[in-house]
Formats: sequence, C-alpha cells, structure tokens
Amino acid sequence: MNIEHLFSEKLVTIDLHSNTKEGAITELANLLYQQDRISDIDKFVKAVFSRENELSTTFEHGVALPHAKSDTVKQTSIAIGISRRGIYDSKKTDQQPITIFVLIASKKLSNNEHIQALSLVTAKLLDEEFRKSLLTAKSNKELYQLLTIEKKEPTNIDIKKTKDQRFFIGVTGCPVGIAHTYLAESSLKKTAKELGVAIKVETNGSIGVQNEPTPDEIALADAIIIASDKKVELERFQGKHVVFAGTKDAIDHADRLFKQAMDPDAPIYKANNKHQPKQRTEKVKGGSNLYKYLMNGVSYMIPFVVVGGLLIALSLAIGGKPTPAGLQIPKGSFWAEVNQVGVTGFTLMIPILAGFIAYAIGDRAALAPGMIGGWIANNGSFYHAQAGAGFIGAIIAGLLVGYFVLLIKKAPIPKILEPLMPIMIIPILATLFIASIFIFIIGAPISSLMNELYKVLTGLSGGSVVILGIVIGLMQGFDMGGPFGKVAFLFSVGLIAEGQTQFMGAQACAIPVAPLGMGLATFIAKKYFDKESIANGKSALAMGLVGISEGAIPFAASDPLIVIPSNMIGSVVACVLGFLFGITDAVAHGGPIVVLLGAVNKPLLALFAMLMGTIVTAGTYLILKRLFTSHKKQTVNDINTSSAIKQSGLEQVQ
Repeated sequence: MNIEHLFSEKLVTIDLHSNTKEGAITELANLLYQQDRISDIDKFVKAVFSRENELSTTFEHGVALPHAKSDTVKQTSIAIGISRRGIYDSKKTDQQPITIFVLIASKKLSNNEHIQALSLVTAKLLDEEFRKSLLTAKSNKELYQLLTIEKKEPTNIDIKKTKDQRFFIGVTGCPVGIAHTYLAESSLKKTAKELGVAIKVETNGSIGVQNEPTPDEIALADAIIIASDKKVELERFQGKHVVFAGTKDAIDHADRLFKQAMDPDAPIYKANNKHQPKQRTEKVKGGSNLYKYLMNGVSYMIPFVVVGGLLIALSLAIGGKPTPAGLQIPKGSFWAEVNQVGVTGFTLMIPILAGFIAYAIGDRAALAPGMIGGWIANNGSFYHAQAGAGFIGAIIAGLLVGYFVLLIKKAPIPKILEPLMPIMIIPILATLFIASIFIFIIGAPISSLMNELYKVLTGLSGGSVVILGIVIGLMQGFDMGGPFGKVAFLFSVGLIAEGQTQFMGAQACAIPVAPLGMGLATFIAKKYFDKESIANGKSALAMGLVGISEGAIPFAASDPLIVIPSNMIGSVVACVLGFLFGITDAVAHGGPIVVLLGAVNKPLLALFAMLMGTIVTAGTYLILKRLFTSHKKQTVNDINTSSAIKQSGLEQVQ
C-alpha cells in the first residue's frame, strides 16, 4: 500500500519557521487549509491541542505525530514538516528537540485505508536511516519523494515452521487509535526482528481490532506484551506470562518490554489481576469510568432502538388504525408482522444496554448475567409490578453485575477452578445475585411506588389541571416509556373507558416531546453530538412522529443528568398546554400520528402543544449542555495548568 492519496508535495515543507510545537502544528494546519483539506483551521487546531492535552504526541528520535479527528476535516490527510534547528516540547522533561513533525487530520467517519497507510508512515519513522534522509532533504519535492517510496515490509514469520524460535504476542491500543497504536505495533515488530524472535501484534485502533491472535497462537506464545492505553480483552490470556505497559513504553523502550517478557519469572495473568491499563483521557478529565461504561452499553443498544423503533413507526404509520383500545394494526396483516419484528428489537434493547454496561466493567463473564438482569429489570412480572424498571433499571442492573463480577475476581480461587470461573461459576453467581436483587430487594419498592403513584394521580384527577399536567408531564418525560411513564399512561387509558378522554389528550401531547426534542437538538447544535448521535437524532424524530417516546432513550442513557431534566421540562409544557387547550384523545396512543388520524378534537392546538414542548426540551438541553461544557472545560484547564510534575506523574501512571 502507498500513501500518496493522503498528501501532496504542497503538504510538506523542509523549513518550519516556528520555535514552538504549537506554532509548528498551526503552520502545518495552514498547509492543510490552503489545499482545502480542512474547512476551519481554528477549529481543527483546537482539536489537535485538545488531543495534546490528553497525551503528548512527542516521541523519541525527534519525532512528533500530532493528530485529531474533526468534523472540519474534508479529506483525511497528512502534513509533514522538518525543523532543522529543532523545536522543544514545553511539556516534555527530557528536552529532546523535535525535528520531524507529522500532522494527521482525520475525518470523524473515515475508511480503513488511511489507518493502514498511516501505519506504514509510523513504521518508516522508526528507521534511523529513513529519518536521516528526511532531515537532509534539500527541497520539498525531494522530501515528498522520500515519503512516497514504498518500502516492502518483511513477511511475517510462520511460527509453525520455526520450532527453535521464541514467539510472542503483542497487543497495542490508544484512546484515539490513530498514531500511538501503530507506532507501538511497528516498534514491537522492529525490536522482535532485531532480537531474532517472532511476534504477532494485535492492534486496537480506530477501525477496531486487527490481526487478532487465534487460541492456538496464544497457546504457543512464550509471553504476551500488552502495550495499550485503553481497555483490551484479557481473559483469553489467562495463565500466560503477561507484561503490561503503555504505548509510549513500546515505542520508546520495546527492548525493555521484551526483556521483561523473556524473564522466566514474568508474572502470570489471572482473572483478578489489577494491572489493566486505563484510558489517559479519564485521568485528564478527572472523572470516573461511569461515562465510559454507560456509553459502551448505549453504543450496542442504539441499533436495536433504531431498527425496532423505525419498524414499529413504519408499521403504525402505514398499517395502524385508531380504535378505542389504541392505535391497532389488523391481525394477520403484513404490517402486523413488521410490527412484531420491531417489537422484538425494542424488547431486546434494554437487556443489551444492561449486558454491555456490565461487560465494560467485568469483561465477558459479566455479559450474560448483565443481559439477564436487564431482562428481569424490564419485566415487572418478576416482582409483581405493573411495569418494569425500564432503561434506568437496566443501568442499575448493568452496574451492579459489573462490579459484583469484579468483586468475585478479587477473591482467592483454587487453581483447579480457575478455568471454570469466566464461563460457568462467575456467570451463575452474578445471575443469581442480580435476580435476587430485583426480585427480593428492589422489586417490592418499585411495585409499591407504582401503586402509590397511581393513587396520587387518582387523587389529583379532580383538582387543578395545571398541577395534574405537571405531574403527568414529569412522569412521562422522566423515563420515556419506563415505569413512571407507563403508570401515567395506564391511568389515562383507564379513564378513556369511563368516557374521560382529556387526560389521554394531554398525555398524547407529552408522549412525543422527548424524542422530538432530542432530535431537534441534534440538528440545531451538532457540535454537542458525534456522528452516531446525529444519525440517531433522525431516528428519534421519526419515532417521535408516531408517538414512540423510547427514541430518546439512547440520549438519556448516555447523558442522563442533562437529557432527563430537559425531557421532563418539555413534557410538562406540552402536557399542561394539552389540559389548558382541552385536548381530548379517545385512542390510547400519542404523538402527531394520532392528530393526523383524526383521534383528537383540536388538531392544530394539539400540534402546537407538542411543538412548544419539543422546543423547550431542545432549548433546555442546549442551555444545560453549554453550562456543563463550560464548567468541564474550566476543570480540564485547571488540571492541565496545575504543575509540570503532575503531568509527568500522569504519564508515569499510564
């Protein structure tokens, strides 16, 4: 593979003018901007500096690889500059001058090819003769030609044919997965060749896991070298000699890692080993791992929400008919089958959320009990409640299972039982634990709470419609189809049979507010959302239009402290307006679809109430997010400027 498509002769320079690393980055970013590779130079440079604050990209041998993923990048590109006098990195204590800068501008959603090409660049930079040739280039053209000469990589050693050769496995990974991951890979391979040993290196980069070792290869390996700054799967290395380090250790001192790995007394990995590396970004932000665990669950849940929600929305929009029992699809019809497929996806999303939150904490042994716990949490029949605990119950189940599994792993285990721990003993114990928690401890209070809430609504039904609208709106917006929303919904549906349809009318206005509000927020403030969330916002809009409030769950699960209050406030506005306008709805459903189907008495006012609630939810989210982001940035700046000693200590921890 070559790298010509990533840059051109106009993206290299043999004469960087800046005296600082920051200035050199800005110079190279300006080259990218002039060649229309990025659309906003200030925004991109800010993203690069932010990445630098997380982890310095200055390496040994005078090489720096600053990089960032950004929406402002039009085409994934590389800009390369030479500083003949050398530039000192103010954040490095060794004061080694940087002479070679490689600035990597990556699109948020880029293909795999550029990552593979970048690995070739990093491999070249480890070669001393190649670095010398770059520093002696007499023109930009000569520099460009040196960079684009394709050097054939030596073929991998066939470990099956090398009986007398020692064999090792390496695992590399960094939070962003662009530079450090592949530099560490190249360094391990280069050092292995110098030592006359064989190695297979797995990379955990931005495109996922590549070159994963097989069970047979793991069994043959003399030792494992984990050079990673983020979580990697470790249970497969149970019983093997394992050396833990960061990517910079592999890049700068791979020989030391091999020396440790070759030591007959190298530590043997066990499931309760505490050496799993943490992501550097967590240390900088000063936060806990909770956000990472939630996002792991949300990322796996989103496809189920999207597939299930859109299939239900499509079947209701085309095949649904208003009836006194709600929006119904005729049995036996094609759309009834489509609806059932969608319901399957929706049914699975809560166990998936719980399972992968647990997996992020306790690895594979926690996956099955996490999913089972999520299923129990979402099924009120296990603990005699009218409605399950929804996504909030799933989060609780996932966290409890994950930490319970970690606790078990720390317990002393007889050696004979160790192989059974991850596949049998831990999953069974964790499953019984979470089932007992929900059925015998959490379940009864949930059931009692649901009954009390129903009584509260009954008591308020003859009073102020404003107060009633506030209570129903808060319940509807709190958990988006979860137990609180379901209690309010069942209360409103029960009154339809008695001829009182105003309660359902008001709640029908509140039901779509959460997904419509979050969908709107992704359109008007894209800077607060990644590509996946923006795409999910479109799905949430579609679900909101047909009254599926669960479309907002991925947003609430990943950012509950901001999203849930925003949804509640917007839902209150819509519900109160529904009561004040005297909206009635004889169909047990909500959202704009019941308006279009003629189920409400005042369609324009109903749509207005939904619109106002949607705008309030989106606006509240943006206000809270802006306040939170400003506070967060200030906290990060305080940490980054505290002291050089603290920064040095951070790098040692990693």
